[in-house]
Order: sequence, then C-alpha cells, then structure tokens
Amino acid sequence: MNINAQSSPLPTFKLSLTSAIKLVRLFIPSLVLGLITTDPMFAAPLQAEIPFLNIAATEQALGTDAAAYHALQEGRSEDATALLHTTLAVNPSDATAHQLLCRVYYAQDDANSAIPQCEMAVTYASSSSDLASDCQLWLGRSYGMKARHAGPIAGFTLARKVNASFERAVERNPSNVAALNDLGEYYVAAPFFIGGGSDKAHALAARMMPRFPAAAHRLLARIADSGNDLKTAEFEFKQAVAAEHTTEAWIDLAQFYQDHARPDEALSAVKAAVAADRNRGPALVDAASILTAAQRAPDLAERCLRDYLGSHAKSDAAPAFKVHLQLSRLLAARGDTPDANREVAAAAALSPAFTRNARIAQGL
Repeated sequence: MNINAQSSPLPTFKLSLTSAIKLVRLFIPSLVLGLITTDPMFAAPLQAEIPFLNIAATEQALGTDAAAYHALQEGRSEDATALLHTTLAVNPSDATAHQLLCRVYYAQDDANSAIPQCEMAVTYASSSSDLASDCQLWLGRSYGMKARHAGPIAGFTLARKVNASFERAVERNPSNVAALNDLGEYYVAAPFFIGGGSDKAHALAARMMPRFPAAAHRLLARIADSGNDLKTAEFEFKQAVAAEHTTEAWIDLAQFYQDHARPDEALSAVKAAVAADRNRGPALVDAASILTAAQRAPDLAERCLRDYLGSHAKSDAAPAFKVHLQLSRLLAARGDTPDANREVAAAAALSPAFTRNARIAQGL
C-alpha cells in the first residue's frame, strides 16, 4: 500500500520513529515533581517517498517551483533558496514557494527562518486545499523545532501551536497520512493539558485503521511503548510490518529493538529492511544510524549511506548534506581521513553555512 498516494501537488511524508539523523526534536515542556523538564517527542527523520505514478502530476502542479523543489530534494540548499527568492520577488503570494522555502530552512535546522515562511504559506494557500494541509503540517513541524530550544513559557505556547497546526492539517485533508502520523506522535508524547493524551491517540488510531492499517499499528505501538507495555508494542510494530512489508516498517521495528537493548534483533530487522528496500530512500539512512549506534556491521552502514546518496530517491526527509556529514563521521571513526574529508567537502558544496556551523559545533 502506498500511503503517500493522494492528490496533493507535493508528496506528503511519513514520520518514522527512528533516531537516525535527528532532523528534528520537539520538546514538550511538562511538570514533573514541581520542576519544569523537557521530554523528547520527535527523534526522527521524516520518511519521504514520491509516488512514481504521480511524478508527472507533481511536476505540473509545481509549475515554476519545480526547479527549486528538485534542488531541495537533492540537498542543494543555496540553489533552492536563490530560486525561491526569485520566484517570490515576482509572486509574493506563491504558497508553494513559501512552503518550499520553509522546508529549505527546516532542513538546515533554522526554525526562526522556517516559521515565517510556513506562516505565509498557510496564509496564501486555499483553506480547503491539500496544499493547505501540507502547509499546516510543515508549520507545526517548524514550531516543534523551535520548541526544542524554548524556555518553559515559550515552550508551552509553541506546543499548543504545534497541536493546532497538526489538527488543522488533518482537518484540511483527512487522508494526509503524514499529518495523521505527526498528530498521533503529539498525542502520545504531550501531556493532556496541552492537548495530548493516550485516549486521543487511541481514537486517532481507530480512525486510521480502515484506510491506513500500517500507520495505525505503528501508532498503537507508540502508545504501548510510551506506557512501557513492550510486549504489545513489539506486536504492533510487527503488525505494521505485516501490513506494509516496507523498509520503513522494518526500520521502526529495528529502532524499537535498539531502544530496548536488543541489538541482535535490531540487526536482523535492519537487514530485513535493507532486503525490502526498493527505492534506496531515506530509510537507508535510518538503517545506517541504527547500525552505527549498535556498533554493528559498519560496512553495511556505509553501503546504506552511499546507496542513498547515489539514488534518485533523495529528499529533504534526509538532506544530502547531512548524510554526507554522517558518512564522514563513519569514515573518520575507522581512520579513513581522506575519504572523510571528501564527504565533508561534498556537504559543504551543497550547504556551506550548515556544514560550517555543524563543524564548529563539533569542535572541528
């Protein structure tokens, strides 16, 4: 089942559970024993697949934004930014261009620049369109990214905005599986006083089950895992695999095993994920990350990253410049400094500012 097959001019995204390249973490402030703490909500890359049968329709719908969209998918952030600024100079009300520019900044972990672009995208998109649903989704994700670094008061405000944006995304397009997934994640992670709760998550899973069983089983697994019902969580992740037989479903199961110190089973699930792979998409980056975290099969991890970077399925779900840096760290860890440096150079060619800042943050 292709959960992304819908009428939106831009492909929507499936949110994976894995902690592969940590594209975004949404921290929901909560009160614990009278102290303000932060709990991770999203530690996941966003799994993106373009339905091959819809590529022509996507190109037509994107129109003048097609070149910028492809630059974004290929990780060429500066090219995408320049193209989108040119478009917006001519047509400031181009909702798609604003959304794509939001995603360019989001891919570079720049929430402060992403949010106003997504807010404008929401303003200019028709309120009843599938594009409006996707714009609300990306706005919620951008608020979530900013919440990661927010203080308690701002964090509560941002969390409510995340919730509202995800719910509006589902309202605008009830078939937007990406929005359903993100909303379900929010319900699982957030306390009830800012819109979360397992009761809402269970109700949402029940709504999803008839049309999107794999996504529904995944949400049920998340609910069980958050409640420390590991037996049920494992069962539901396996049900998602049985329903979909995709690389992404296997990766979710592998991450579950990795999170619960079951490295042998995690390795087996990763190998099954790689065997199920057809598109060489972002799930391969997840696979490499799990293997690296488990300190297993480094050669397979390297192959996964190289296969992704050499594929036509690259997307802003796993920005190529971040994957080049991930590969550079893997190569450096095994002492291959020349190849590691080449990967850093490849990242810098795609996104110079992000690569420079990432290197500074790592003390390099």
